[in-house]
Amino acid sequence: MDEAARRTWSARIERELTGNILPFWMRHAVDRENGGFHGTISNDLVIDTQSPRAAVINTRILWTFSAACRLHGPAYRETADRAWETIRDKFWDAEYGGVYWMTDYLGHPISDRKQIYAQAFAIYALAEYHRATGDVESLERAKQLYGLIESKSYEPLQGGYLEACSRDWGALDDLRLSEKDLNSPKSMNTHLHVLEAYTNLLRVWPDPALLASQQALLAVTLDRIVDQDTGHFRLFFDQGWNSLTDHVSYGHDIEGSWLIHEAATVLFHTAPGDAALLDRTRRLAVRMAQAVYDEGLDQDGSLFYEAGAHGVLIDPNKHWWAQAEAVVGFYNAYQLSGAGHFLHAALRVWDYIEERIVNRTHGEWYAKLTPEGRPYTAQEDSDACLAGPWKCPYHNSRACYEMIERLAAG
Repeated sequence: MDEAARRTWSARIERELTGNILPFWMRHAVDRENGGFHGTISNDLVIDTQSPRAAVINTRILWTFSAACRLHGPAYRETADRAWETIRDKFWDAEYGGVYWMTDYLGHPISDRKQIYAQAFAIYALAEYHRATGDVESLERAKQLYGLIESKSYEPLQGGYLEACSRDWGALDDLRLSEKDLNSPKSMNTHLHVLEAYTNLLRVWPDPALLASQQALLAVTLDRIVDQDTGHFRLFFDQGWNSLTDHVSYGHDIEGSWLIHEAATVLFHTAPGDAALLDRTRRLAVRMAQAVYDEGLDQDGSLFYEAGAHGVLIDPNKHWWAQAEAVVGFYNAYQLSGAGHFLHAALRVWDYIEERIVNRTHGEWYAKLTPEGRPYTAQEDSDACLAGPWKCPYHNSRACYEMIERLAAG
């Protein structure tokens, strides 16, 4: 891809970011009556003003607009500030520390469990807000969350982190992140996003203990979570890291491929460089991307969602976030390997996003499409929405931020 082609593609991505994604959340998601952000917005722009508010969407909004403020200027500062105040005032547990899983529309906790996944996204977002603004309190809270994860969730016998705790950080019987997940003590998904959070925290706080935690987590990811035979993530585990399912998540595989390499890169530049580790993650990123390329792509260039044993599709639907991560993951593999088929795959997924995923009527992206590329309605599938407990601006805005930077670099 020559420089002119890169500039053209980058301009398309920037138009989507600053002309659609970010304005949608600023115009429609802000709750000016009760504070914070609305919990649910339908595909046809109907706002449920009294729907619950999830920690996941709110921390991801904080990350998105903090990054927008840092990368694209002060026009996004007000939304970033609102998101920070929402986490601080509505989701933070003043008695026991950490963030609640869910509040009602007025900000009262309705699920006070401490899901480690949510704590990780709070770290990720608070560190980014500090990067953008220099705010001291947000960094201190990110440090507190790191300490809580390490003291309450770390499992010293086998390594890694347990999925969830009660409000006061005690044990829970039901550890699931969602009703679709297994009730397992450890999961790929939580570990991947703790890794992502620690990467961002290291950028602003290169603490020796955090550095050691990240090194151990990266080792667990490489040695326990990645299947060395297939190049896919294993998804759910018992405490001894025995895999509990043979399912494959193509979206997590392609997302993890570049997040693992990013984590090793930040480690390399924070501590005395471990060139062997960096090279190992480079080779793994390419291998994981190749496995997704070989098994997970539809003929139209989009990404299937999930497969079972031997690559048999069990969810051929097209989820918005997986398409966004495929653009970055394939382009990252192209940058690391020089292999042109990865570049072609990244561009084809972006073409699919522009053609099918973007909601041209109301803005943002459809959450879920049929295998044929038709958006689901809310009557057909409960995941269908423009904003919801899991539907947020993080995956698609991050794909835009990453690609604008990567295309500028060549």
